[in-house]
Amino acid sequence: MSDERFVHRFMRFTGRLRMIFGPAHSSPLDHEMTPENKALLSAQQAATEQWATITRPDGTTYLVPKDPNDQSLR
Repeated sequence: MSDERFVHRFMRFTGRLRMIFGPAHSSPLDHEMTPENKALLSAQQAATEQWATITRPDGTTYLVPKDPNDQSLR
């Protein structure tokens, strides 16, 4: 049995495949946003505005609702 770990063999094999077939295709980042993406982005931004981040003295953080009367998750 080989002393080489499976992960190392796998990475070497996929590296050889990338030499032959090239890197995986990725979409360009400079394209225009579609109306669906703009709507999704604005909905996600609105959802994040309902939360406030609290930092404890030990450095840990947690989220709390900005509205103290909001009992939706309690």
